[in-house]
Amino acid sequence: MVELESITKLKRLLDNDYKIESINPSVFASDAEVNIVTVTLLCPAGNKETVRAYREESKALREYIRTLH
Repeated sequence: MVELESITKLKRLLDNDYKIESINPSVFASDAEVNIVTVTLLCPAGNKETVRAYREESKALREYIRTLH
């Protein structure tokens, strides 16, 4: 199975000590309404990075975030 680009980028940032600052829309919103997911991360130095996923990839990204501890 090929890993999606947004999940790969999110994993890379989290491995580099970035912290999720916000997820829009919320991970617990209805999947039927979601076509775009935007995750904003904050690095230890204070810079922000954004991961965006569209359509089917947005559902996979939200599911991945739900499984994070």
